Amino acid sequence: MADARVEPGLSSGVLDGIDLVVFDKDGTLIDFHAMWVPWFEELSRRLELATGPQLRDDLWRALSNDPASGETLPLGAIAGTTNEQMWHMTVAAVAVRLGNRARAVAVVSDAWFLPDPVTSARALTDLGVLFGDIHRSGRLVAVITADDRLPTERTLGAFGVTDAVDALVCGDDGLPNKPAPDTLLRACSLLGVPAQRAAIVGDMPGDLLMAHNAGAGRAIGVLSGAGRPDHLAPLADALLGSIAEFGQLLALSQPGADGSVVQRLDARPRDGRN
Repeated sequence: MADARVEPGLSSGVLDGIDLVVFDKDGTLIDFHAMWVPWFEELSRRLELATGPQLRDDLWRALSNDPASGETLPLGAIAGTTNEQMWHMTVAAVAVRLGNRARAVAVVSDAWFLPDPVTSARALTDLGVLFGDIHRSGRLVAVITADDRLPTERTLGAFGVTDAVDALVCGDDGLPNKPAPDTLLRACSLLGVPAQRAAIVGDMPGDLLMAHNAGAGRAIGVLSGAGRPDHLAPLADALLGSIAEFGQLLALSQPGADGSVVQRLDARPRDGRN
C-alpha cells in the first residue's frame, strides 16, 4: 500500500483489481458527530446528576483515547470500540470520581442508553445510489462496524439498503475488534473474495490498520468522522473528504470481476455471526 496521501481527483486506478468494497459505518456511512455528540452530552448530564459537576470533562478524556492508534481523538474511543467496551470505559471514569466501582456500575446502569439508530442516523451520501453504483461496477459491498448488529440492521433498513449490503459483520459477532483483521477476513470469507481484492473505507486509524493487518488490497480514508488527516494519510492509498466523493474512484477504475465473484447468491450467508 502507498504511504503517501492521494488527493481526491488524482486517485486513478485505486479500485483496479478490487472486487469487494468494505465500509465502516459511523463516521464513514453515517454522520458520527450527529449521532454520538448529542448522546455524549446527554449521558454526561445524566451521570452528573449522581456524581456532581465536572464529570463531563473526565468522561470526554476517557472516551477520546483511540485504542487502535493510541492517539487522542475527540470521542475516538466511541468510534473505535464496541458498545460493551464503551460501557466499561464509562464505568471506569465514574469509578475514579466516586472511588467505588460497585457504586459506579449502579450509576452508569441507571443512566446508560444508546442513540436511536434511526432518528439519530444521518447518511453522508445517498447510500442506495452509492451501493448501486458499486454493484454496477462489478463489485460487492460489505459493512464492518464496532456497533451491535440490531441497531446496525435498523439503520441500514431505515435507509433502504439492507439488501444492497452483501455481508455485514458487527461488534457483537464474537470476533476481535478492529484493528485486528478478523472482521475483515470474515466478510471476505462470507463472500468468497480474497482479502487482497478488498478495499476498506473508513474514518479511523483502526479501519485502515485492519486493512493492513488483513493484507487487504486497498485502504481508503475519509475525513468525515473522528479521524484526523495526519493519522489517516500514512495508512491510506486514497484520502477522501467523504464517501460522497467515492464515485470519483469508481469512474477512474476498471470494472470489477464478474461471474463467480460478483453474482449475488440468495443462499450465501450475509452476516458474520458465529
